[in-house]
Amino acid sequence: GNQEAGEMGLAAVPGRQAAFRQDLSAAVQYARAVGCPRIHLMAGRVPLGTDRAAVADEMETTFIENLRYAADLLAQEDMIGLVEPINNRITDPRYFLNTPHQAAAILEKVGWPNLKLQLDLFHCQIMDGNLSRNLETYFPLIGHIQIAQVPGRHEPDSPGELNFPYIFELLESLGYSGYVGCEYAPKEDTLEGLGWLRSYWESRSLRHGGTSKAAE
Repeated sequence: GNQEAGEMGLAAVPGRQAAFRQDLSAAVQYARAVGCPRIHLMAGRVPLGTDRAAVADEMETTFIENLRYAADLLAQEDMIGLVEPINNRITDPRYFLNTPHQAAAILEKVGWPNLKLQLDLFHCQIMDGNLSRNLETYFPLIGHIQIAQVPGRHEPDSPGELNFPYIFELLESLGYSGYVGCEYAPKEDTLEGLGWLRSYWESRSLRHGGTSKAAE
């Protein structure tokens, strides 16, 4: 969308379907060029001056229509489409897709297996908490995980609400084998900020990259 005009994705914005399809086509070209098999299909914001409840049904209908179009196109490219709930309490008050429950209900209505949930634990904690149950409940839908400590949105070992060693072990026990995106703002240097990962590997008797010494 047009970021200068305050847009943050278009997939659920009524009247912007043509622009969504054009942007999706460009995104597919970029993804193909760099070998990225997943594309985040951003829902977008409730239009300014509009009551969220008054436009909820129309925005959901638009979202479903655009997601079906995207799923068909992405299936031809052997790609996955992702939808991410973003909290509207702190980060983006006007963003349309806010909870994993809302996202799961929409994905069920769309009905395409190559559309998945991009679960950012920062947003999920702010909106709902209950992370263990949410991870277990929505695990079959999850196509990507993102992390950040709450409330500061820094490294997972920074002070905050979330016990990330527990969460990582839970993901392992569930059989998650995808990437975990570091969707946080480093407090200082990026590489120094990855010290939490080295510490976690050491605590789990793993080498860099997650290879078990015992397995070797």
